Amino acid sequence: MQQKSKLFLQALKYSIPHLGKCVQKQHLNHCNFADHYYSRIKLKKYHLTKCLQSKPKISELARNIPSRSFSRKDILPIKQENEKPLSENMDAFEKVRTKLETQPQEEYEIINAEVKHGGFVYYQEGCCLVRSKDEEADSDNYEVLFNLEELKLDQPFIDCIRVAPDEKYVAAKIRTEDSEASTCIVVKLSDQPVMEASFPNVSSFEWVKDEEDEDVLFYTFQRNLRCHDVYRATFGENKRNERFYTEKDPSYFVFLYLTKDSRFLTINIMNKTTSEVWLIDGLSPWDPPVLIQKRIHGVLYYVEHRDDELYILTNVGEPTEFKLMRTAADTPAIMNWDLFFTMKRNTKVVDLDMFKDHCVLFLKHSNLLYVNVIGLADDSVRSLKLPPWACGFIMDTNSDPKNCPFQLCSPIRPPKYYTYKFAEGKLFEETGHEDPITKTSRVLRLEAKSKDGRSVPMTIFHKTDSEDLQKKPLLVHVYGAYGMDLKMNFRPERRALVDDGWILAYCHVRGGGELGLQWHADGRLTKKLNGLADLEACIKTLHDQGFSQPSLTTLTAFSAGGVLVGALCNSNPELLRAVTMEAPFLDVLNTMMDTTLPLTLEELEEWGNPSSDEKHKNYIKRYCPYQNIKPQHYPSVHITAYENDERVPLKGIVNYTEKLKEAVTEHAKDSGEGYQAPNIILDIQPGGNHVIEDSHKKITAQIKFLYEELGLDSTGVFETLKKYVKF
Repeated sequence: MQQKSKLFLQALKYSIPHLGKCVQKQHLNHCNFADHYYSRIKLKKYHLTKCLQSKPKISELARNIPSRSFSRKDILPIKQENEKPLSENMDAFEKVRTKLETQPQEEYEIINAEVKHGGFVYYQEGCCLVRSKDEEADSDNYEVLFNLEELKLDQPFIDCIRVAPDEKYVAAKIRTEDSEASTCIVVKLSDQPVMEASFPNVSSFEWVKDEEDEDVLFYTFQRNLRCHDVYRATFGENKRNERFYTEKDPSYFVFLYLTKDSRFLTINIMNKTTSEVWLIDGLSPWDPPVLIQKRIHGVLYYVEHRDDELYILTNVGEPTEFKLMRTAADTPAIMNWDLFFTMKRNTKVVDLDMFKDHCVLFLKHSNLLYVNVIGLADDSVRSLKLPPWACGFIMDTNSDPKNCPFQLCSPIRPPKYYTYKFAEGKLFEETGHEDPITKTSRVLRLEAKSKDGRSVPMTIFHKTDSEDLQKKPLLVHVYGAYGMDLKMNFRPERRALVDDGWILAYCHVRGGGELGLQWHADGRLTKKLNGLADLEACIKTLHDQGFSQPSLTTLTAFSAGGVLVGALCNSNPELLRAVTMEAPFLDVLNTMMDTTLPLTLEELEEWGNPSSDEKHKNYIKRYCPYQNIKPQHYPSVHITAYENDERVPLKGIVNYTEKLKEAVTEHAKDSGEGYQAPNIILDIQPGGNHVIEDSHKKITAQIKFLYEELGLDSTGVFETLKKYVKF
């Protein structure tokens, strides 16, 4: 069975692209089906060259957690085995853990795409797609399958890999950092591997084997950020390529997912609030697909399979949060779904993984992480509360039915390995070198009261030895859209800021997904202003509790997070000293009224339809950053935009910047001599990607801007950053 590089919800996560506004660079649920595999830590004698990425995700699922919980005492350290040699059959987790014990944690690079199959590991090495024997994956002994330079792309990288069931072919999706366009190559595996075919603009793809033992590749074709067509192709003597399905509704997006046991290929058709799934029999892929349940407005569902049963994660019924249901595979309609597992309110389901005898749920409840292990034989539930420093999961590929490995990370702490061992019924953590950040920094979970009394969670990081926090610089992060969480993966520049004395605050406002589906619903459409009120409350609460002050407070966001940042600059500019935004969505009204843009129709469920609904139009006018610019004092603003960004059109950013400069100039004239006008900087980068998280040029420019605006010396922070990033 082919190992999955992505787990269930993660694959579904990267599905629907977000209207030039949202998108993170990474993978899960059904709003961003950008196929990204788990990240492998490859230890080398050099520093981090490519940090953890949050690839574009789909509308992130929000799921809930059960009532039972255990203390951290249930997390057991793995006994050190430094004296023991690495055995050939030692699992990947043990091998990585042993190496981590003997090398500094900073010395690693992140490998984005990797998959194991048939005793081999397939991954990218330099500019090549390669494979090596599993036990030699960390050596230089590998076989080159394809040289990416043959595609004549600028700095290509492998975004996703799939191996055919009998290992006759391997398919890989190739992208570049400056474009969202992709190419899927199919390589025939033989003594002399050769590229059999290539397909442009592929979004998702999976292999199945038919009754004649012929490998069939199913893939989706994406045009103008819209993915509506499913194709299937065969190679060799019976080569063919045919369109298999076309979605007629332009507001929906199509994504493929192969159940973990490879029994069914699922065609997932979804928009931001509704989904529909068809099953293709993995044993008879030429048979017509079977519909599980026709789309019902407002009902989301995602499907896994085990032992002739479908496990369905869905929000159907009350409360309208995610719950786990199941039904026989031959009676898939909704009237046959039986409730199997419910979760608490205010819980987000981050991911789900199926095993022979267990189902594992990865959850976020009340801003803390949990793992729930459900015994499928006896319906037992074991709930483990994870360490409070952890802010995010990194899912691991896994074919071992005895273990469930994963990683935990935070914005300032590199990922750390954990594994749940079913036989022992316990969670083990890696031992060895402990990152010094654990002793030199603190993580706090606080809440702010919004205008309507709702509690808004915040996550705060600062140095433990910081004195008089009121005089320390503060960098606030916000997103608040599409039901997606704030990105809290490890970022070396955030680590460097904390080391240099900064306070970092992550505000989990309504519109995001941190507290479940309702948290998202309470911050979209005609409730979008709730997110703005939440952000204001968070910053005021931070100041009231002694974390920095307005003259030292900065705010950052990317994509759709720019809506709240731009709105706050208009409504309460006195709370901020400086702002940085990347590919920000700032002209909501004009963008949503332009149906010629590729993603406008897909975004109607998030922002509303101002073209046909006067109520939506008037409501958007109340918060739209571009519409509400006026002559007043503004914080200094640094915007990074991309020349050919299809998700957030450059025109809207340029218009916003020009209008803001005019307002600042007019206010400066009325303020008289001595008034220091804010700096408004628009940095337009070449390329057509939406957000380039690892751009050293962007990181340098943003940090330099923040330090200059606050009158701070940046020498120390750049020296610290060199520990983690090669400039």
